[in-house]
Amino acid sequence: MMKQLHKQTSVNHRREDEIPTSTQSYSPKTLKHPRSIPYIFKEQRFLFILVGILIGSAFFIFQPTLSRLNPSTHSSMPTSIYHRHHDSSSGSSGFASKGSFPGRVPAAIGRKRLRIVVTGGAGFVGSHLVDKLISRGDEVIVIDNFFTGRKDNLVHLFGNPRFELIRHDVVDPILLEVDQIYHLACPASPVHYKYNPVKTIKTNVMGTLNMLGLAKRVGARFLLTSTSEVYGDPLEHPQKETYWGNVNPIGERSCYDEGKRTAETLAMDYNRGADVEVRIARIFNTYGPRMCLDDGRVVSNFVAQAIRKQPMTVYGDGKQTRSFQYVSDLVDGLVALMEGEHVGPFNLGNPGEFTMLELAEVVKETIDSSATIEFRPNTADDPHKRKPDISKAKELLNWEPKISLREGLPLMVNDFRNRILEGDEGRGL
Repeated sequence: MMKQLHKQTSVNHRREDEIPTSTQSYSPKTLKHPRSIPYIFKEQRFLFILVGILIGSAFFIFQPTLSRLNPSTHSSMPTSIYHRHHDSSSGSSGFASKGSFPGRVPAAIGRKRLRIVVTGGAGFVGSHLVDKLISRGDEVIVIDNFFTGRKDNLVHLFGNPRFELIRHDVVDPILLEVDQIYHLACPASPVHYKYNPVKTIKTNVMGTLNMLGLAKRVGARFLLTSTSEVYGDPLEHPQKETYWGNVNPIGERSCYDEGKRTAETLAMDYNRGADVEVRIARIFNTYGPRMCLDDGRVVSNFVAQAIRKQPMTVYGDGKQTRSFQYVSDLVDGLVALMEGEHVGPFNLGNPGEFTMLELAEVVKETIDSSATIEFRPNTADDPHKRKPDISKAKELLNWEPKISLREGLPLMVNDFRNRILEGDEGRGL
């Protein structure tokens, strides 16, 4: 026991000898360098941050000045393209031709590029609308089942990177990401919508329902192209948007007339119940290039018959009246409605009123003064009078038609004459 205590005592003495005996107290200040540099300056990070801020500020200060001094942004764009864009943005009726669209939106045009779907975009009105949207720099997706639409109406756009064509029937749903929806899909002439009336009303109802559902899912603005046929055989003349119409719900034309009335109902219900932004256009008789040659509409019938040296067919006594607008005027109205803040409905038509006999005389003056007229029994439920009141569109959309019948008809005649001579005999396919 005594030996163990002695060993422990000697060990304790050695440990005490190893501990410093200095009486000086510890102070943190003695560990710091008397002239130390702050950490952020020592690592040079502050310098890099300061240089980055200066460079960024200089870019935003001098960039606008350089842009004004350097006109290359405008000169790099072909002159014809620039003037065509300027004309289209100011409401001009011109449409661009094959291969003339730039692949990019010029930097000088300060608007957001939209992604837009046009149902029925291969048709008569739809193809002109697509040209307008492409020419202003938007991306356009066309949906068409080619029942009445023609690929020839869009072939000039096939190489454009901002154009896409989908063969699809709107009766079946489709999923897309878009900003706007122009819903034009539906046979619009008596020959076509009477050919399969059940399909016509399905397109009006189910097709509209599917497109409204798409608009709801992706938050897109939706424009429905309705028709003056919702007024039926009107008892009010001219027709205002407040007129509820005089329509036969069980007639031969009901698949189209009542189908469009139902489509308007669906659009308004989605607007009120699901907060979908909708726009409704009621389109009156429209004519122009790319119409189907023998689609049963009076202008195309008269023009095709006169070019072929056939008698112009007048149904009834020829005293029925219609109003005719050129297609570019309609396209300008549709775009104004879509870009505006008013739901509608809006009448889009030309208030200039012609009887069928007066129209035949204009066609004779334009094509062949020796053309003859052949009278036939009138068709069922044919309206006696049709003339739009467009005061609402004038006031709220700042829109009205600019091209008269005598100005627009020769443009249509040239297109029809070329297609008839080439043997495109009215199949519309």
